[in-house]
Order: sequence, then C-alpha cells, then structure tokens
Amino acid sequence: MYTRIALSIAALAVPAVLVGPPAHAEDRPSTPGSTVTLPLTGIEQEPDAGAPRVGRTEVLTTERGTPAYSLLGVTWADPGAGARMAVHVRTRTGGVWSSWHELHAGIDGTDEVQGGARGGTEPFWAGRSDGIQVRVGVLDGVLPKDLRAELVDPGESILDRMPPRPTLPNRTDGRAVKGHADKPAIVARADWGADESLRDAKFKYTNTVRAAFVHHTADGNDFPCSDSAKVLRSIYRYHVKTNGWADVGYNFLVDKCGTIFEGRAGGTDKPVLGAHTLGFNTDSMGVAAMGTYTTAAPPGRMLIALSRVIAWKLGLDDRNPTGKVTLTSSDSGSRYPKGTTHAFDVISGHRDAFNTECPGQKLYDQLPAIRTDVALRVG
Repeated sequence: MYTRIALSIAALAVPAVLVGPPAHAEDRPSTPGSTVTLPLTGIEQEPDAGAPRVGRTEVLTTERGTPAYSLLGVTWADPGAGARMAVHVRTRTGGVWSSWHELHAGIDGTDEVQGGARGGTEPFWAGRSDGIQVRVGVLDGVLPKDLRAELVDPGESILDRMPPRPTLPNRTDGRAVKGHADKPAIVARADWGADESLRDAKFKYTNTVRAAFVHHTADGNDFPCSDSAKVLRSIYRYHVKTNGWADVGYNFLVDKCGTIFEGRAGGTDKPVLGAHTLGFNTDSMGVAAMGTYTTAAPPGRMLIALSRVIAWKLGLDDRNPTGKVTLTSSDSGSRYPKGTTHAFDVISGHRDAFNTECPGQKLYDQLPAIRTDVALRVG
C-alpha cells in the first residue's frame, strides 16, 4: 500500500522549483523588518454577535488601527501558566476587516530562550495589514499575565522583486548517486533576505542527523509563492524577537510551489541544532511545510520537495528512512519525561514528540508515502 502511495508522489510530473538568486543580492537595497507590541489588557467593548464566544471572555479589544504589519501572534509571560485559551483575531487589509481567525497555541521548540521564556500562539500571516481586533476566551484556569499582540513587518528584500522561478529538474531529479540523494536547490538565507544581526552569532551543532521531524508553520495558506520570502522573514523575526530563540527554529522550510529555503544558519550540509521539537532537537533535523495542513491537502510539489531535502540530509548520515530510531527526551514538556527514551520513525511528525496538531492531519497522513519516496531516492 505504501509503495503505491509513494509512487503517486514520485510520479507527479511537475518541474522542480529551483531558484536562480540575483548576483550579489546581498549588495542590493533592502529594508529591515520590525516588531510592534500591543498590550492586551481587558474588555474594551461589550461582546456582540459577531465576536467568537468560545470560553469566558477576558480580552476583547476594539478595532484598532496599527502600523503596517504582515504577521501576528499573541504571547503571554508564563509558558507554564496552565490556562487553556481560545485566541481569535481580525485584521484590516486594504481597508476591509477580515472574518475572525483562530490562533493555535504553539511555541514548544527549545530550551535556548534567553531573557525569559514566553508562551504564545503560532504566528499567523495576515498579509499587508494596518488594523487588528483581538478576542481571548479562557476555557480553563486564569488568564496569563502580560498578554500581548506581536505585529511583525518583514521589511523588503531584493528577492521580493525577483521571486523564485520554476525550471526543469536536474539530470537525476534528486535521486541516488553512489548511494546518496543529490542535494536539491536551496534558497540561501542571503537570498530570502535574512537579517543576520537578529540571530545569535554563534552556531550550535548536534552530533549527527538521526531523524527528521516534519512540521507545518500554521500561518495560513492564502499567500502566493512570490511572498514566501516575506513570510519566512516574518517567522524568523517572530522566533527570535518574540520567542527569544537564537534563530529561526526550523532547519529547512518548503513552500507550496516546492521551493526549499535554508532555515537556521550554520550550513545546510552540517548537523545544525534546531529549535523545532522540544526535547528532541538533538540528533535531528526539522523541516516545515509553509502553511496549515489540518484540513487542506499539501500540494504535490511541496511533497516532492519535502522528500528531496529529507532524502539528501538523511543520506549524508546513511539513515534508513523507513526505519526506527531511539531518542532520549531532554525536556518533560514534550510527550515523554526528561531522560526517558522513545523509538520514533526516522521520519516523524512533530505531534509524535509533542502534544500538538502539527504538522496537520492532511500532511501527517502523507508521512508513510514520504518515507517510501525518500527510501527510493536514497537508493
């Protein structure tokens, strides 16, 4: 059964999306991004029929005008506060208010936070917006302290004006050469406009790559591929400036057109320590599908790109993509107490290690096919 599914992925006759970055892109003009923080301090208006009514209303702002932003999230002071909340937002884009969007709690990632950890939602891509309304309902417990809306402007980069272009696959289409899959085309950090002054200057490495954890970024599916670099810059800034991480959490990200982006700095061919799967970042890699795949199916080109980058990375360390690997938990905030071991699939979903919907049911359902396709690619 898995073979038939896998072949349906491998046989999709679509061009691989390669990127021809502009020469000397780092020398071209760019505009740095920014983050605006808005305190959320209570009920500013009476609930109306249009607002969600999930849980006990503790925060309901008015419709606020804001500086321009494109991505947002809601955070709070104590990640272990224990409250169960329903967070909804509306955004104003082009003078029109959106419907209410639910923001899902997330931000497990890592213990590398400097200056105090914060709880928070996954970031949400709203597009170019200049207004926000927030509603927070408490389902259980007490509203956490220091609730904030974080509004991220990704700035501008040369890549925004010269988006990725599709080209024909290379000769081997990423398949095995001397026992290893070819390295796929990867958009370098300089070419998606990463502001290197944001991240920790020191690179951290794990010993090897024994497992791959698949994620989705859970930031919506409404952006075109030409905006993928902006979305990635926003996620990067949110992970560093809002979550307090050393860098973007994922080692790689893949958009719906099949473009693969370099995530965390330190060398794509090296075992860079990520911040993607709490308790199990050591000896693993994290690759994120850009978008939300709870009910939406991941596109074929995205699945091919996920297979290609996973096959290449696992092949560097001769891992069996259809096998098992035993990892030791480093954090009791994961599904497994600190110090205990668990046997994971070499290619696993985020939810296998942490209590989350990630990578979304529709993408999680494709993991057996991805494992088999990766095995075909590494030979």
